[in-house]
Amino acid sequence: MSVEAVRDYLQSFDLDSQILTLDQSSATVELASKALGVIPAQIAKTLSFQAAQGCLLVVTAGDRKIDNAKFKSAFGCKAKMLSPDQVLELTGHPVGGVCPFALASDNAQVYLDESLRRFEVVYPACGSSNTAIKLTIEQLFITSNAKGWVDVCKEI
Repeated sequence: MSVEAVRDYLQSFDLDSQILTLDQSSATVELASKALGVIPAQIAKTLSFQAAQGCLLVVTAGDRKIDNAKFKSAFGCKAKMLSPDQVLELTGHPVGGVCPFALASDNAQVYLDESLRRFEVVYPACGSSNTAIKLTIEQLFITSNAKGWVDVCKEI
C-alpha cells in the first residue's frame, strides 16, 4: 500500500509518526485545506509530468498552476501530465495522494516550485486521499530528495 511505503520511507527521517490520517478526503487542494484547517496555498500539491527520462514531479503551492512557457524554459519540453494509470505506475501513488516520497521509479525527478518558499510549513500528501504531513520547507526539500528549485508556476 502506498501509505505504508511512505511511512517506511519517512521513518528514515524520523518523521513517520507525524503522518496525519484524516477522517475526510484530502484528495484536492480545497478538501485538504478544509480538512487540515489551513489556507489552500499551504497545501503542497505534487503534479506529475512525462519526461524523456521518465517522470517529472513538481511540488507547488496549492494556489498555483503550471505556466507552460516557464515549464518549457526550465525543462526543455512541453508540460504533458501523466494519465492516472501512469501516475500510479511511475510514482506508486494514486491520484489524490501523489507525493514526492517513496517513489516507485528511480527515474522520477522531484523539483520544488518557488511558490512554496512563502511559507515556513506546508502540507504534502502521504500516498492516499486522506493523509498528509506538516513539514518545514527545508524538511520537504530533504525528504523529497528534490533536484532543486524551479519557477514554473503562476497564480490560479
